[in-house]
Amino acid sequence: MTNYRNVRYKIPTLNLDGTTEASPVEGEMWYDSGKFYLGTSQSFPGVWSSGGNLVTGRTYLAGCGTQSAALSISGHIGGVGETAATGEYNGTSWSSGGNVGTARRHLAGTGTQTAGLCCGGYPGGADATEEYNGTAWSAGGTMGTGRNELSAAGTQTAALNMGGNGPSNVTEEYDGTSWTSGGNLTTARYGGAGAGTQSAGLFAVGTAGSYSDVSEEYNGTAWSSGGTAILAVTTTYGAGTQTAGLVMGGYDGSVSDVTQEYDGTSWSAGGDLITARSGHAAAGGTATAGLCFGGNSTSTSTEEYTGGTGSYDELFSGVGGL
Repeated sequence: MTNYRNVRYKIPTLNLDGTTEASPVEGEMWYDSGKFYLGTSQSFPGVWSSGGNLVTGRTYLAGCGTQSAALSISGHIGGVGETAATGEYNGTSWSSGGNVGTARRHLAGTGTQTAGLCCGGYPGGADATEEYNGTAWSAGGTMGTGRNELSAAGTQTAALNMGGNGPSNVTEEYDGTSWTSGGNLTTARYGGAGAGTQSAGLFAVGTAGSYSDVSEEYNGTAWSSGGTAILAVTTTYGAGTQTAGLVMGGYDGSVSDVTQEYDGTSWSAGGDLITARSGHAAAGGTATAGLCFGGNSTSTSTEEYTGGTGSYDELFSGVGGL
């Protein structure tokens, strides 16, 4: 006869540093260092906190890099016009970097702080590409199809640009020297959010006749449908990867403070921005460590995102014989 003492419990061992874990499973029990833990749901939204202000407040700028090493690139200053300014962020404060060769707005940015890339824009830069070496910008290969309000993803030597005014369904791939045609977007649009890499890209929301909730995933050759966004917005920016993407703010008839997180299948709500904004830029290699800056005419505001995680709650210490 089976009784309590004869039951053998197979509880996985958790290599737990403290009491939190990035991907807990709700209802799952774990054992670590003489204690038992119960996984709770990942229902805790991320949180935005204030970062250092931009040196030059602007809108319709580009961004790239990570939360602790980002670039803000060109853009528009209300009542003044386009600025050539580049800002460098160290995780605490912004400082001035080298100016772009062609000042413009509605451009796209990607890459890192020491190997950045910007392309497209208006006025005068619709087919222009520039590369940043951590100090100065230099001319890169000319785009095949000049556009503004486009998006970008990837690195300086393996980049992707997509969409743009029209709306456009054009995708181009960059090898560090020249642009070549890639697979067309399924839904042509502009003002959307790009993220990921050249072989695993993500393009979400934007304008396609009206505000769009479409997201698409790129495999290096062709685009396919991704999950439907929870809020259709335009004039926004993205960060992260194809399986851990982040879109913040934008415009849906009014300026939005909504953050949307993507897990490679579906979108969910993250923590709201402190300041609703559109026409901003972003950076961040992951969806749990994003950066948002500028927008709203001449904003200098910067916000840092700490993604939400579930947790393991301690149940009790180990009991002999269990």
